[in-house]
Amino acid sequence: MQADSQPVAGGELMSEADRLTDEAIALVIRLQNDPDNPVVDDVIRLWRARSAAHEQAWTRVARIHGASGKILAEQRRAAQRARSGLSRRNLVVGGLLAAGAGATGSLIVPGMIARARADVATGTAETRKVALPDGTTATLGPDSALAFAFSPERRGVELLSGMAFFDVARDTERPFRVAAGAVTASARETAFEAGLEASIFSVAVDRGTLAVSTAAAPADQLTAGEWMSFGPDGSGPERGTRDVSQIAAWRDNLVIAQREVATALIARIARWIPGRVLVADPFIGQERISGIFDLNDPVRALEAAVQPTGARVRQIASFLTVVSYF
Repeated sequence: MQADSQPVAGGELMSEADRLTDEAIALVIRLQNDPDNPVVDDVIRLWRARSAAHEQAWTRVARIHGASGKILAEQRRAAQRARSGLSRRNLVVGGLLAAGAGATGSLIVPGMIARARADVATGTAETRKVALPDGTTATLGPDSALAFAFSPERRGVELLSGMAFFDVARDTERPFRVAAGAVTASARETAFEAGLEASIFSVAVDRGTLAVSTAAAPADQLTAGEWMSFGPDGSGPERGTRDVSQIAAWRDNLVIAQREVATALIARIARWIPGRVLVADPFIGQERISGIFDLNDPVRALEAAVQPTGARVRQIASFLTVVSYF
């Protein structure tokens, strides 16, 4: 009988479905990075033909990405054609955009977080695993910050910026709480991801049960594979499900988005890019984007993320990256 799981790093077991999903994601990234290579097409075709489960995994991942393999290749070629070199005009435009950013409020600055309040923080492209005072493990993403809130009566953190994955230690007396603005997530012996990007707070459960509440609404219970996101001040909650293998994929240098607001997605990818990322047109930020983006090349990942909106990415200088329609 064929085994349905196999060991992975750390001694845990990976299900067959998770393994095939990981392989399909790797193939999508390979295709996106090298769309004109016929060998890649052959590898994907043969992989998909191995079984119905392989084809299902490919279909699932391609649907998340928002395109078939052919469309992915066409999108990548279009992005390559759209990429322009640095010119005197680009420098002038970049200077004007930077000067106007304060007035429009559209400047995304991943590194400018409330470090004065933070007990632990990370830098650009840095991830860090931290043991919290109660035995909970927190893995911070890049340019992220936490403030501790521990006492004999309570335990938890405030997420000041960025993203973190929490593996909560057991405590029958005190639930572990993560607060961000008007939203609080409470858990006991649970593993979950929390993110705060462009004032949008989101949580996704890897294992166990999570209670999510705001001052204006009673707690919602989330279980493994479920997620919720909130706008500023806890407004407009959205809820859905995703494969557990996709939760906190940034730990493996991947961003997986399912109809995510562009503002939040750009802000997340920007945490891997040095300097500032400027969204020059507010309409770009309102788009919904799906896809799988490889953070080993964050600028290319940003280009792929905004390409469906018709926007372009320009690195005006080492400290400024501009996302705009022109």
